[in-house]
Amino acid sequence: MSSCGTKAISIISFIGSVFSPWYAWSGRKDPDNHCCINVATYGPGGRFTMTDRGREALRTTRDTFQVGPSQMRWDGERLIFDINEISSPPLVSRVRGQVTVTPRAVTDVELPLAADGTHVWRPFAPLSDITVELEASGWQWSGQGYFDANFGTRALEQDFNYWTWGCFPHSDGATAFYDVTRRDGSQYETAIAFGEDGSAEHVEAPPLTRFKNSLWQVRRETRADPGATPKQHLSMLDAPFYSRSAVRTRLNGEDVLGVHEALDLRRFASPLLKPMLAVRVPRRAGWRWPD
Repeated sequence: MSSCGTKAISIISFIGSVFSPWYAWSGRKDPDNHCCINVATYGPGGRFTMTDRGREALRTTRDTFQVGPSQMRWDGERLIFDINEISSPPLVSRVRGQVTVTPRAVTDVELPLAADGTHVWRPFAPLSDITVELEASGWQWSGQGYFDANFGTRALEQDFNYWTWGCFPHSDGATAFYDVTRRDGSQYETAIAFGEDGSAEHVEAPPLTRFKNSLWQVRRETRADPGATPKQHLSMLDAPFYSRSAVRTRLNGEDVLGVHEALDLRRFASPLLKPMLAVRVPRRAGWRWPD
């Protein structure tokens, strides 16, 4: 998110693109054949790109992850994204440039979200600095960044009904919350406070607090001090099953601004959604690397 709070960007790299209808229709048996670098920009002139590509487009090394025309690479201190994508309708245009995420420290936290370990959350660097240099007017900025990963061996909708996640920087570091409702009805919740040095500790979470539903009426809730009500600051991604936004809340007496996500996997499981998603997530199976 930009320092001024008016712009944001998210970049998600997939092997086995979990939100791709093409991957779902394939039976999810060949994740390498459904890879993607999803780039979305939020704010004036925002764009959304999520092209499902085949195995021919995938190249990986110890320090690089490349899908067709875009790549991410680790130089030992920074995660650098070289982006060259086409946004989906209705605003079709090229999204090109470079984004750099510099962790202030890297944590050693790894948490299972499912009881049998089929889904794992790995918050690598909850406190990072970000620099954005895109080839678009006004899209050169710096601000607060975040870097994590999720790993799984089953489809999300097989194991979960709903979850919310949020990470909120504050004067002592940042605190992240995961609140999960599994398919069997059991609940999982965690609150972790991260220090600037990469230290992490489980802390007691303030009450889970509802706030205004998204435009698609996805239920939203996050943690807040008693008597405080979270509020959306910046709408990011608003889909029938998913909401991402910048949210203001109050934690331990401090007003904080962070990124929040709510995911309704019962809605996502509906077969009616897949054709809708195909409009936003085109499939490009073939790829030829330059000689």
